[in-house]
Amino acid sequence: MLIQSPIAARRGAETVTMEHFEAAIERVVGGLEHRSLVLSPEEKKTVAYHEAGHAICGWYFKYANPLLKVSIIPRGKGLGYAQYLPNGEGVMQSMHQMMDQMAMTLGGRTSEELHFDTVCSGASDDFMKVTRMATNMVTKWGMSKKIGYLFFEDDTQQQLHKPFSEETARNIDMEVRRIVDEAYKQCRDLLTEKKREIGLVAEELLRKEMLSREDMIRLLGPRPFEDNKDFTKYFGGAGERQAKEMSGPDMAPPESEGEGKPFGPPGDAPAPTAFERR
Repeated sequence: MLIQSPIAARRGAETVTMEHFEAAIERVVGGLEHRSLVLSPEEKKTVAYHEAGHAICGWYFKYANPLLKVSIIPRGKGLGYAQYLPNGEGVMQSMHQMMDQMAMTLGGRTSEELHFDTVCSGASDDFMKVTRMATNMVTKWGMSKKIGYLFFEDDTQQQLHKPFSEETARNIDMEVRRIVDEAYKQCRDLLTEKKREIGLVAEELLRKEMLSREDMIRLLGPRPFEDNKDFTKYFGGAGERQAKEMSGPDMAPPESEGEGKPFGPPGDAPAPTAFERR
């Protein structure tokens, strides 16, 4: 209640409600709001299409973390952010989950590429996350056939500590790049197919500044995959049920694919994707 109570008091509320808890979460995860920060129309449009790219990937990639909300209100160091929940308990992550997570993280920059003549400098945090995960897959989690089941620890200078040959170093670099390139292709293929949907989400973001899960369902229909039961219990409200009832047979979710996927070691904790300001 240390953060929720002052928020409720500032808004003149007599009791703390779920709205105040959500505002507290946003403050902790995304940082303080900076509504005084004025963006030009071009900058605001870029942020909207960047965040819409993340949101569309999170909506249509089966193993991505479920999307809670997406915003273009500046917070902390970011000009916008997308907030997710862990897909399941997060004890282990499969390679499929990691690839979807990396592809989703690249969705912002890829959306910029598809909609504008040039790109901006706000995606460096996304690149850091993707590079770190791909490097861990190769050097720690045994997810590269070329490197095999070897473990190389990092030192304080961010260099691989275990001695190995220059050939092994080149192979690690090549494997990390291969994985990132595969995630990028997966992302670009989806966003090219869903370019119209990106526009729907981005223009609604420009109008409302923040979209909830219910807004996404209204714009895109229900997510075409069944969410984790715990997620549905707390966030699968009437809006999603109504959307499913209205969708008809043409919008029915596809049959489940890829059952029994192998699980890998734990990944990084899910974090919001943020468009950074410079």
